[in-house]
Amino acid sequence: MPEQDIIERSKSPLTVTSLAENLRSCGLAEGQTILVHLAMSKLGWVIGGAEAVILALLAAVGETGTIMMVTNSNNNTDPSEWQHPPVPEQWWQTIRDHTPAYNPLTTPTRGLGVVPELFRTWPGTVRSAHPAFSLAAHGPNAEFLVADHALEEDSGNRSPLGKLYELDGHVLLLGVEHWNNTSLHLAEFRANYRGKRSLRTASAMLVDGQRQWVSYETLETYGEDFGEVGAAFDAAHNIHVQHINEAEVRFFRQRLVVDFAARWMEQHRDFSK
Repeated sequence: MPEQDIIERSKSPLTVTSLAENLRSCGLAEGQTILVHLAMSKLGWVIGGAEAVILALLAAVGETGTIMMVTNSNNNTDPSEWQHPPVPEQWWQTIRDHTPAYNPLTTPTRGLGVVPELFRTWPGTVRSAHPAFSLAAHGPNAEFLVADHALEEDSGNRSPLGKLYELDGHVLLLGVEHWNNTSLHLAEFRANYRGKRSLRTASAMLVDGQRQWVSYETLETYGEDFGEVGAAFDAAHNIHVQHINEAEVRFFRQRLVVDFAARWMEQHRDFSK
């Protein structure tokens, strides 16, 4: 959305202080560990932009709290899988041969917006080692969350999502809906639904200091029903949708949505046909 449109639709600008106060009114509190998904444009005009949003999130949980965000670089996957957009088949091998090796310090995010891209470089933030589906975290639990991110479990129990589940952390959907709720991928890994299958992909990585194109197997995920899962979860758990300007705000414990979604998938998914 053009910035002028955001200005015209905003009654007044948000500040670091006012946004932090709004976030606390939505349930954020000192010491919590929170996975944040957000659409900054829905917040209206924020003085200081992405920097102010990160400062407000960190202020809302305080020095004892931890913020985590998705920092995917999903263009570091096998190009034969790409759909949004696809590339010509004659390019595939060149891409495999020349994609830079994943580096958590320098590899940019893709398609996630300015806040996660700034957050991954924020002083004190650490990022997981998965070459395509990383997450980054800041706070006392950050190192625990991002450590030992298993290559074959990009969103599974041995991922930062699984670590958040262990900690009984929270999820904040700020201006986005359950379509963006990455924790539903953890539910996919945990659920035993019909027709569940794996996918072989590959990424450019550093192995013993040398760039290699590394092949690995992971779950074939499916996000097309996430909106339906999320609507059912909201209704079952009476999730109260609050607002900060035009941004819908949902805030809940991650375990609730993961456990609910895993059961829902087992009841409603059938990919065996």
